[in-house]
Amino acid sequence: MKQDFHIPTDVQQLINAEQAYHYRIIPVSKGEGALVFKTDNTNFAQLQSELLILLGLNVTLTEDTPENINKYLSTNYRKSSSDKVSEIHYSNDFLEKILISAKETGSSDIHFEPYELKARVRFRLDGKLKEQFFIDNDEYPIIVNKIKIRAQLDISEKRLPQDGRITIATDYEDFDIRVSVLPTLHGEKIVLRILSKDTSHIDLASVGFTDNELKTYLEGIKKPNGIVLISGPTGSGKTTTLYATLKKLNQPNTNILTVEDPIEYTLEGINQVQLKENIGLDFAATLRTFLRQDPDIIMVGEIRDVNTANMAIRAALTGHLVLSTIHTNSAWATISRLIDMGVPPFLIASTLNISIAQRLVRKLCNHCKTTEPVNPSIFPSGFSIPDNLNNHYVAVGCEHCYQTGYSGRKAIYEILPIDKELMNLIKNNTLSIDEYLESKNIYTLKRNAIDLIQQGITSVEEAFSLLME
Repeated sequence: MKQDFHIPTDVQQLINAEQAYHYRIIPVSKGEGALVFKTDNTNFAQLQSELLILLGLNVTLTEDTPENINKYLSTNYRKSSSDKVSEIHYSNDFLEKILISAKETGSSDIHFEPYELKARVRFRLDGKLKEQFFIDNDEYPIIVNKIKIRAQLDISEKRLPQDGRITIATDYEDFDIRVSVLPTLHGEKIVLRILSKDTSHIDLASVGFTDNELKTYLEGIKKPNGIVLISGPTGSGKTTTLYATLKKLNQPNTNILTVEDPIEYTLEGINQVQLKENIGLDFAATLRTFLRQDPDIIMVGEIRDVNTANMAIRAALTGHLVLSTIHTNSAWATISRLIDMGVPPFLIASTLNISIAQRLVRKLCNHCKTTEPVNPSIFPSGFSIPDNLNNHYVAVGCEHCYQTGYSGRKAIYEILPIDKELMNLIKNNTLSIDEYLESKNIYTLKRNAIDLIQQGITSVEEAFSLLME
C-alpha cells in the first residue's frame, strides 16, 4: 500500500515552511503542552532544546528516513518563490503570517471560510485551492475585523457584502490586495486577491503565443482603430494578456486610457480608472467620458452588457483602438455573444480586428513525468484520438513540484483574425465556421491542447475540458 505523506492542516500549521525545511522536522501531533515531530536529524538533544526556545513547548522527536522527510516536506510545505523573503518585516501576528505565506508561495487568492466548528484558510496555487490553516471560531471574528479595518470597511456591517482594498509595502515590493466580504451561514467568508504591482515579468513574447500566433496578434493590435477581444473563463489569464498588450503599445506619443475592475497592475504612462458602480461610474459611463479625453487606445476591463458593447463599437468607429475581455468559450462564440446582446452583425464585422480565446493549463513537471501508452478510456467520449498519438505523459509527483506532478502553467490560445471572408460570414450570421478554420489552418483551443499533449507539456487529465469542446 502506497504511503500517504499528507499532514492534516491543523497539525501542518504548527510550524511554517521555513522552520520545517531548516530543522527538517515534520509535525505529527500536538498533545497537552507538547509537540511530536518526525525528523532525520540524529542530534535529538540539540534539536529539542532549539525547538523548545523557538516554539515554547516541550518537543518529542521520532526518527524517519531522509527520503520520507523529503516527501513530507515537498508534499506539505512550499518553499518561497522569492529569494528576497528575509527582507519582509512584519509584526508577529497570524494575519500577517497568512499574507506573507501566500505571497511567498506565489498564491493568487486567499480564502477565509467559516464553518460550524472552525474556519479554514485556503490558498489558490497554480489554479487549484489548497488548505493551509485552520482558525478557531472564537478567533475568526478578530481576523475578519483586522482585514476589514485595513481595507477601510464597516466592521459593524455583517449582513451585506463589502469590497475593499489593502496596500502592503515591503522592503522589495509593494502589492495590493483586493478584499471581498460575503455573509454566509456561519459568518463572513473573505476572499483576498493578491494584485502585484510588478509588471517586469509581463511580456507578449512570453505569455504563451506560438510564433505564428504572436505574428497574427501583433498585426491585429497594430491597426490604428478597431476592437481586440479576448475571451475565456475567470482565471484564464485574459488580464495578463491585456496588460502585456498595453505594455507593448505604451509609447510616449500615445494616450492610453483604461477602465478596470479591479486595477490588477499599475502601469507607468497609462491612465487607469477604477470602476465604482455604486456611484454610477460603470464601464459605459466611463467610456462615454473617455471619448472626450482625446484617447488613442482604450482598454475596457470587461464587456458585460449591450451598453458597454455599443460604446466600445462607437469608440472603434470613431478611430480608436479598443481592447477588452468577454466571457465566452471560443473565439467564434464571442461574435455570437455580441449578436445575442443585440449588437448588429454588420457593426461587429466592420469594427472587430481580432477575436481570441484563451485558457490556462498546468505544465507537467519535467523532473518526474512519465510516459504511458494511450488508453481510449481516459479521453472524453466521442473524442477521436489522432493517429500519431501513441503515448502520452502523466503526472507523478516529486520534491521539485511539491508532489503535485505539475510545475507552472501555460496559456493556450485560439486566434481568429477578421478578414473579408469572415466579415461576410459574420454579416450572414453563420453559426458554424469549422470549414473556414480548416481552410485557413487556424489552430483551435482543442487542436493546441492536443499538440501540448503530444509534446509532453501537459497531460490528458489537465486538458480534458478542452478536448470536449
